[in-house]
Amino acid sequence: MNLKPLGDRVVIKKVEVEEKTKSGIVLPSSAKEQPLMAEVIAIGDEITNDEKKKDQVKIGDTVIFTKYAGTEIKLDDEEVTILKLSDILAVVE
Repeated sequence: MNLKPLGDRVVIKKVEVEEKTKSGIVLPSSAKEQPLMAEVIAIGDEITNDEKKKDQVKIGDTVIFTKYAGTEIKLDDEEVTILKLSDILAVVE
């Protein structure tokens, strides 16, 4: 199913990162804070049609977003988050 965000919204999919402690213990994602990095999977028309905003973020970019941003939904057995462009803090290059 395709999801097309409205206005200045962006759809992201959180990047799962496994972490190891110094002693080598692997921490599963359920035992730590939610990741603040995600991949952009869809962008609203207001962003793509605006000359100032269209170059800020594009599909496939890895971004860092604010901690309590957006609305999480389940789509085709995947969890995605819909948030405003202003909730994105940086693009990872």
